[in-house]
Amino acid sequence: MKLKHVAGIALVAVALSGCSTVKGWFAGKDAEAKKALEPAELVKFEPTLKVNRIWSANVGKGEGRIGVRQAPAVADGRVYAAAVEGGVHALDLQTGKQVWEYTPAKEKKKAKLRLSGGPGVGEGLVVIGTLDGQVIALEAANGSEKWRARVPGEIIAAPAVAQGLVFVRSNDGRTTALDAGSGERRWFNAQELPSLTVRGNAPVVAGPGVLFIGNDDGTLAALAMQDGRPLWEQTIGTPEGRTELERMADVDGAPVLEGNNLYVTSFKNQTLAIEGPSGRPLWSRDHGGGGGLAVSSGHVVVTDGKGTVYGLDKTSGAAMWSQQALARRSVTGPAIQGDYVVVADYKGYLHWLQMGDGALAAREKSGGDPVVAQPIVAEGVLLVQNVDGKLTAWRLAN
Repeated sequence: MKLKHVAGIALVAVALSGCSTVKGWFAGKDAEAKKALEPAELVKFEPTLKVNRIWSANVGKGEGRIGVRQAPAVADGRVYAAAVEGGVHALDLQTGKQVWEYTPAKEKKKAKLRLSGGPGVGEGLVVIGTLDGQVIALEAANGSEKWRARVPGEIIAAPAVAQGLVFVRSNDGRTTALDAGSGERRWFNAQELPSLTVRGNAPVVAGPGVLFIGNDDGTLAALAMQDGRPLWEQTIGTPEGRTELERMADVDGAPVLEGNNLYVTSFKNQTLAIEGPSGRPLWSRDHGGGGGLAVSSGHVVVTDGKGTVYGLDKTSGAAMWSQQALARRSVTGPAIQGDYVVVADYKGYLHWLQMGDGALAAREKSGGDPVVAQPIVAEGVLLVQNVDGKLTAWRLAN
């Protein structure tokens, strides 16, 4: 009996230890699965490039989590930047010195305007859109208000100005043309929206007499600038899948027009080169994402939804290199500064990659808040705006 009792205790002990072991197995797998979903830790490397921050500025309370991807615009040596709550600022590109500041007047018994779309710059105007559909045009020279207009739907993309017209893409799928002198509506074009879309809109891109509009159904449309007449439409991301979530194919990054060719990418990770006048595809590749792309003399650079940065051959679309060290870090669309590709991430880090092979070349921090907007480069200066409204300017040291 005693032996049986001891044996019974031993069996219970084995059973308990077995349960602990099994739990350990599952706990280990759960931990591994959890870690696989976490942002990649930044790897240490020996920098091959030195970068200098030349100035920084606060342009007001930023967008936070509303997902508008607000970025500055540059024209004639000035940076024009806005924040959801903070007005519009004109700054000297080289020094960051403020030239003028505009704060919209609050209408009686109405909420304060939240500046969300843009700014866009052109033909002596700085144009900004709001979350309640107002369009405000300012004189680029001094920031004085010239006119206001209204469109249906919130504006979360930068307007474009060309040939005496202001073009505004609102979140209801409509593109509206306003007279640049008066704000009077000239025409509009409406696009039907899918049931589920990604938060964000591609900025309108103006070509010679043509507008290029990225749509939430995964298409790129070309419209006649003077009357809004559709000229052609090309599918960039095919909305395939069993669920609405799987079918999301939005074109939310700005297309890049270079000569007669357009380069555009989609949330479905598809990137196309297109002949602008006809809409004919030149090549298509399954690398890309919703954050936009950048084009150099020999490469088209894209970032996919997993955080991998790809350098594609500009002529054929073939992948020349990929950089996976920034996986799951919510990496922005790329910019090109000299011979380097620059992306930003959810912790405010900026990463410079070598154009030739995608190798990490430098890393700096722009601030403590996420960067969601695609950085831009003008006259060799990199400009980065984070979700808290902090704007930083960077120049290559060598």
